[in-house]
Amino acid sequence: MGVSRQQAVKNRQSIIAAAEKLFRKRGVDAVGLTELTKAAGFTQGGFYNHFESKDALVVAVIDKAMEDGRSRLIKALEESKDMGADPITHQINWYLSPEHRTNIDSGCPVSSFSGDVRRLNAEARKSYAEGVETNLECLSDVLHGANKRERRRKAIAVLGQLVGTLVLSRALVDADPDLADEILKDGRRQLLLDLAE
Repeated sequence: MGVSRQQAVKNRQSIIAAAEKLFRKRGVDAVGLTELTKAAGFTQGGFYNHFESKDALVVAVIDKAMEDGRSRLIKALEESKDMGADPITHQINWYLSPEHRTNIDSGCPVSSFSGDVRRLNAEARKSYAEGVETNLECLSDVLHGANKRERRRKAIAVLGQLVGTLVLSRALVDADPDLADEILKDGRRQLLLDLAE
């Protein structure tokens, strides 16, 4: 007897979730199909019932991660406004926090996949680029500026500083925790000072 359509969707989601967790922790290239299917609780044959290749799975993972990240960003910005807090200040304080630095599993996908994306297939790179564009639009909407172009320039600078600071701090946290903390703390402080001008 075959699997119901509903169960097939759940199985596909399980594979994507397991793959996203592994890809975020170890990188896309470091995860083989055998390890991936085992983590998802499927055989390789079961995997191929849902995806024609690992590349197709990577696209699905990036699509899901970027959509989830967009939803979280929009929700966080709206919640900040509802609390009467400046959404950019709130976002910077969260993004450049030790908690977010350690939350590789479900933190911002822009930073989590930044080291992998250039080696991915064209469709996955396009999905990542669309996710970055969405982040820029969300940030532009809440930044102050004389016009749309100025707000976009600020959004590009803010996103670049957020991602760069977080990625560098993550890269150093095991080898030199004090330096990793200094980068996170001073990167956050300087970014907030720059925006206050």
